[in-house]
Amino acid sequence: MRLSIGGYSFHRLLQAGKQDMFQFIQDCKRLGATQLDPWNAQLAPIRSGDQVVKAGSDPENADLTAQDDEYVRRVKNAADEAGLPFGCLAVDGCHIYEPEPEVRQAHERLADRWLNVAQILGAPQVRIDAGGPQNMPDKVFEIIVAGYNDLIKRAGDKGIEVLMENHWGPSLAPENVVRILEAVDGLGLLFDSWNWAEGMRERGWEMCAKYARSTHFKTFSFDENGNDPKIDNPRAIRLLVETGYAGCWGIESVPDDGDEYGAVEKTAALIKRTLNELGATEE
Repeated sequence: MRLSIGGYSFHRLLQAGKQDMFQFIQDCKRLGATQLDPWNAQLAPIRSGDQVVKAGSDPENADLTAQDDEYVRRVKNAADEAGLPFGCLAVDGCHIYEPEPEVRQAHERLADRWLNVAQILGAPQVRIDAGGPQNMPDKVFEIIVAGYNDLIKRAGDKGIEVLMENHWGPSLAPENVVRILEAVDGLGLLFDSWNWAEGMRERGWEMCAKYARSTHFKTFSFDENGNDPKIDNPRAIRLLVETGYAGCWGIESVPDDGDEYGAVEKTAALIKRTLNELGATEE
């Protein structure tokens, strides 16, 4: 089976200065991941350039500096040495919808910058959020659809698939996720098991599992059976298997006790046990 550890699983270690991108690669290898699904915050040395683009003072917009390029290539070399390919790069900070056209244009330039990073890393997928208010008025929907259509063309030229995630704003509502995915040819879903509006989680699983191209399984704590009492992840996994999902099984644990390494190990065991019970994995 393909297994990944979403970079946000280690956000506390990152914030404490106890993990950087190179340590993330080593940790993923040690914990049994088969691909790397980093969060762009882990590529901190090149995020300063995002602020330059947002300020509109970078004449080349999405171009990486020589220092940026050298850093990204070192990351790629480290991943190659570890024998781990890149999978989905989760990018915050350049979502599609903003009410001001000039901010949307800045986000387009930022998206191009991260597409360039993904291309160097060899990441076949990039997650960029829809943005906007949860109720998603028609005008907001039209801007999101147009923005994704344009982004998909640019990403396609680099051989990269664009994913949205049920994450925040309109994507917390299953109906909005389906509406966007059905309107944008070539857009896939990073299926997060937790991120749905209150009372909509299981409906979100049922409506959206068939669109999944990558996954994040959230966990917070574990009972004596190794399951999280807050969320029925095994049911979400079963629904994905029933739809024929053949992508990577991704961990995005956020442990209540702060033990990020331990939570990753327990979440991996939960996923593997469930897939084994379903007869859906090869050991």
